[in-house]
Amino acid sequence: MTLPPTHVWLNALLLGLQSVQAALLWGLHALGIAGDSHGAPAWPWNVRIAGENLVIDVALARQFAWMLAALAFALVCVLIAIGWRRARRWALAAAIAALVFAPWPSPSLWLTAAVPTSFHPNPSGFTVESIARGSHVYTAQCAACHGADGRGEGPQAAALRRWPPTMASALLSRRADGELFWHVLYGMRDDAGVTMPGFAGRLSDKEIWAALDYMRVLSASAGMAAGGSWPVPIALPALTVKCGDTPARSLAQWRGTQRVRVVAVDARHPPPFEDPRFLTLLIRRDETGVFDTRLKASPGLASGVRRVSAPLADGLRASARPALSTALATVTAPTAPSARTTTLGARADCLADSPDAWPVFAQIAGTSEADLAGTEWLADRDGWLRALAPAGKRGWADGGLLCTTSTAAASLPASAARDPLTDTLRQMDGEPVRFIKGGFVH
Repeated sequence: MTLPPTHVWLNALLLGLQSVQAALLWGLHALGIAGDSHGAPAWPWNVRIAGENLVIDVALARQFAWMLAALAFALVCVLIAIGWRRARRWALAAAIAALVFAPWPSPSLWLTAAVPTSFHPNPSGFTVESIARGSHVYTAQCAACHGADGRGEGPQAAALRRWPPTMASALLSRRADGELFWHVLYGMRDDAGVTMPGFAGRLSDKEIWAALDYMRVLSASAGMAAGGSWPVPIALPALTVKCGDTPARSLAQWRGTQRVRVVAVDARHPPPFEDPRFLTLLIRRDETGVFDTRLKASPGLASGVRRVSAPLADGLRASARPALSTALATVTAPTAPSARTTTLGARADCLADSPDAWPVFAQIAGTSEADLAGTEWLADRDGWLRALAPAGKRGWADGGLLCTTSTAAASLPASAARDPLTDTLRQMDGEPVRFIKGGFVH
């Protein structure tokens, strides 16, 4: 019998453990047994099941899974013994045998210290605005020890008894959001004393959550600078999108159904043509202080481009003259993303309606704001940034898929190898990010 790949059953195990613990917490809160902490139900015990340990040690995860299976089998046997008197002896014997032969890993391996906010999700929504706010908090309160680049080499780090950990690693992904929040708020200590001071009374809850958002971006930035890849998957930051003359909308409206391509544009890097395989989101640097959401043709492009009016565009579409219409560069009144067409070679016109988008995406790309133009990202349908094509590179021929469980091209049929971008999109769909608070497989 062929067993499922490790990442399949391990993700199912982690998801089940997380769901059971979260349901238990909300059930205890509904019964009045668990109280509140910082606006959400408080975990009532000082330990929890450590999903992050199971991710690191697959052998431990396998033993833990067999232990759970043995306990479940024993429970079923006991229930059978209670309801079926004739089979009571055999059912109880089977239950005892299952418990005797089951692996029993030490609780110290699969339990870890918990805090009241261990199961609190970050309420900020990982927005561009929250990340920008967190940047200011981090610079003022954290950079002296953790370093401006997050590598733990700030000017005051050498004076500490223990060097701060680097963020150019999977550190943040191995800890639940609520526990990171608690440690920033109340500090950390070991047997020898305080290892990090707390910020209770100096920072609000909102500021701490924002700083944690920024730390995830900083982790991606440090990872790109160190090794050319993100140490952990990072979500596409939430923001407001303005498409032509249509009302502004939330990027969340695309999540769950659409892949998204993000492109940094300027005068030398005009908006790309639309592609039916994904929706295109443009980000542009705000150099004037006035964030104009209407795209215009760049000077270099305008010399060879004519605008077409809506009636003319309709006529061209009706007469099906793709060669001529592709030569026409700009589009008429834009429509909603789902209704747009590439018949006329329409250029993307959905713009990130936030002046903070440019610096945030520059950090995610691990580059400076001055060198960002021309960079492209791909996000999967679930909203995870999965691939990056840096400016000046040969597009997706040099832009690799990030967060995978297998060698990319090996599993693709020969007919699928049309171009690097198509291959990347197929991999994104075939290998989704499986994320669990406190640990994930990718």
